[in-house]
Amino acid sequence: MINLGRRALFVAAASAGVPGWAATAAAVKRIAWVSHESAASAAPFYVPFRDGMRTHGWIEGTNLVVDWWVAGSPQRLLQVLPEIGASRPDLVVAASGLVVRPLIDAQLPEPMLFVLSGDAVLAKAVDSLSRPGVNRTGISFFSIELMAKRIELIRTLLPRARKLAIFGWPPHSGEPVELEAARAAATQLGFAHRYFGIDSAPQVDAALEQATQWQADAVLVFAGAVQSVHAERFAAFSLRRRMPTISAWSFFADVGNVMTYGPDRSEMYGRLAVMAHRILQGARPAEIPVELPTRFELVINMKTARAIGLDVPRALLLRADRVIA
Repeated sequence: MINLGRRALFVAAASAGVPGWAATAAAVKRIAWVSHESAASAAPFYVPFRDGMRTHGWIEGTNLVVDWWVAGSPQRLLQVLPEIGASRPDLVVAASGLVVRPLIDAQLPEPMLFVLSGDAVLAKAVDSLSRPGVNRTGISFFSIELMAKRIELIRTLLPRARKLAIFGWPPHSGEPVELEAARAAATQLGFAHRYFGIDSAPQVDAALEQATQWQADAVLVFAGAVQSVHAERFAAFSLRRRMPTISAWSFFADVGNVMTYGPDRSEMYGRLAVMAHRILQGARPAEIPVELPTRFELVINMKTARAIGLDVPRALLLRADRVIA
């Protein structure tokens, strides 16, 4: 667990001679940023949040303190929850899906913002998307309507493919709905399909080998925090077995998987800063609607495609928002 706490930032601000520090000290707000990811891996999403906060006048070391709590696992998070509460934050940000439920169950009195890949209502994070009705709100990346589009892109990428291996995390709040949509789209587009539920690294390896024995032509990985932990494992398998892996978040393509289509997460973390600003200004989370994605991106990793001998149609490349060469 890494806790970059109040003392560290106060000392840094004082030594740097931040203008107006004494005048703004009384107005300093404190955010507990809680994630299962390391500071390095979470940085691409913290940066747009930080920049968004700056846009609204919240500057770390001046009028804002951000404590990073990197739990590493839900079990470790349970151990540090008392420390998070004792730090008396003005706002708790559950910055990754795996920490949302433990933080909700802890019943901390502070307002909370969450980032969730599943359905926020089915996950019982809020009463409804339009009026959360509880002391929390946030961002949901859940976009079930994208599932059919994603499988259409797989068909465009692999016009002769017959078998699609689908990987997900069974406890995910949106899993049954996602799986139903995936099966329907796969059947309509002529794919035989098989679902593999995963959690730990050994389970991922075993399921990938089963997919190989089943002679799958491609792997579709549902979006989620657990799956993201294993993104590089999927990429290594794809290279080894020359089997393309497709997912929702661009991070998968960045670490070597062939293609992703889904929400622009960086943009959504920037929007999370707007919600944080409103809460720090006194707005009630119960009355701030949960936000859903509005911007989506298609990312193709041509480096991996070439390595596994995949001929990506030009029409697909022209549609891509980003191509990794």
